[in-house]
Amino acid sequence: MRTILRSVSVYAALLPALALAPALPAEQPANIAVDLAHPGAAISPQMYGIFFEDINFAADGGLYPELVKNRSFEFSEPLTGWKEIMPISPKGIEPSKGELAILTDKPLNATNPHYLQARVHQAGGYGFYNTGFRGIGVHEGEDYRFSAYVRTDGKSGGPKTIRAEVVDNGKVIASGKLEGFTGEWKKFETVIHASATADHAQLNLYIDDLGAVDMDMVSLFPVDTWKGRPNGLRKDLVQLLADMHPGFLRFPGGCIVEGRQLLTRYRWKTTVGDIAQRKTIINRWNDEFDHKPAPDYFQSFGLGFYEYFQLAEDIGARPLPILNCGMACQFNTNETAKMSELDEYVQDALDLIDFANGPVTSPWGKLRAQMGHPEPFHLEMMGVGNEQWGDRYVDRYKVFAAALKAKHPEIKLVVAAGPAPAGDPFDEMWAHWRELHPDIVDEHYYMSPDWFLSNSTRYDNYDRKGPKIFAGEYAAQTVQSVSPDNRNNWKGAIAEAAFMTGLERNGDVVTMASYAPLMANVHAWQWTPDAIWFDNLRSYGTPNFYVQSVYANNVGTRVVPVTPLVDGDGLYTSATLDERTHELILKA
Repeated sequence: MRTILRSVSVYAALLPALALAPALPAEQPANIAVDLAHPGAAISPQMYGIFFEDINFAADGGLYPELVKNRSFEFSEPLTGWKEIMPISPKGIEPSKGELAILTDKPLNATNPHYLQARVHQAGGYGFYNTGFRGIGVHEGEDYRFSAYVRTDGKSGGPKTIRAEVVDNGKVIASGKLEGFTGEWKKFETVIHASATADHAQLNLYIDDLGAVDMDMVSLFPVDTWKGRPNGLRKDLVQLLADMHPGFLRFPGGCIVEGRQLLTRYRWKTTVGDIAQRKTIINRWNDEFDHKPAPDYFQSFGLGFYEYFQLAEDIGARPLPILNCGMACQFNTNETAKMSELDEYVQDALDLIDFANGPVTSPWGKLRAQMGHPEPFHLEMMGVGNEQWGDRYVDRYKVFAAALKAKHPEIKLVVAAGPAPAGDPFDEMWAHWRELHPDIVDEHYYMSPDWFLSNSTRYDNYDRKGPKIFAGEYAAQTVQSVSPDNRNNWKGAIAEAAFMTGLERNGDVVTMASYAPLMANVHAWQWTPDAIWFDNLRSYGTPNFYVQSVYANNVGTRVVPVTPLVDGDGLYTSATLDERTHELILKA
């Protein structure tokens, strides 16, 4: 059957804000012909997904809704985020009645060696506070769990209570206390109730009794998390992701996987197990850009690989972890592990497969079960390196591929084509991949809207027998790449939508696609544009996010021929058939 849609006027219902757009000029009607009699290639069920990276303060204080910054005192400046409350008398500021010190004697554990000691010198109480992530946000009527590991000096008995108050503009809007301390580390917690909404509050802690008290893992965490989990994720942000119905979740990011140096690379094994034993490290985006330095940007790994796998499962997405291949970011130090040092990196990959898929009797499968998930996570694919290029990368990939394919041939491997969609590094990488035949090649495009429009036919002539394509990172740069003036606007979003008709139309070549970056804190971003913006209380999807949602929620199972693909008046089209619902899906 050949269906011709005549005099079509197409308007994308992407946002309620569309009603506010100016009237569009009259256009000549367009004829779109859809050839249902000759359906084409199958479309990957995980075609449109999401790419999460801890950039723009997307994890701690964002998707991972811890409200206390530097809760474990492991930042380079261990008192970052913590300040004394100086008492004020009618004659001015009085001397402090206590002091704060960072100590390492008999710590909570070896991976969390620093802790805070607060010592009260004078009766009448001593106070200090945490600033949160650009402030602390709480909602009226909601409960928050205040907790800490605490011990006293065990000699004089020490302070008996720690009082906590969430304060907004001098007004206490939530309060509680911890008590019953001994000379041994023990976790204490209480639930406090917010009587008002505030987006830039602070957490005040008071100690009334003389003596010293040690504290670590000081936390203020919403009780009402996604699925109500104690170490759960922020509900509104996860809901936005779930509403997309993504086919896959790529994590833990891109350049963050590499680190500036190999010492600060992402090591998944330090991000699982007890959160109090996960090793905090500096975030590689802390001072990447002069326009937005963030010296207080660290990773607590409260959001770790277990939570990523769990999130993927929750939203019906296939997990796609990306692992370091022995190379730090080539835009930074370009540090590379020796070939003789790759065993650790390869073993990390093998152990991750065990953690995700292994039985509860295996070493890492046992840990997964102990964390609450005895069933496997059904890992099917893995990225070897992020955005690498050059012969050194190819040499290291060969080592990974030999080991992984020998033991786990069922795992598809994703490799990189470099940081750009064209040029010498791109061409050189593709020459290698045509010879080595990896499963999937990851291409990235941070280009102008015009580039996206002119490249909607990019994959029409790609080799149908070569590796599959993962459009792993893309976003229209409305000014220029990495510019802080890039915006999430209709021009960029519609250009991306036009480009995506070409991804979909070539579903036999392109197997996955994801916009990047995913999230940004409006008070602490480094990179624009981003799909979702949030502050301490609210979140919203941009036009670019809704383009992704429209595609992800209307994928189809098989490509259907359609004409015109692109016409001279700016019309871009694709059509798919959903064989499950017997629906024709037309995007224009």
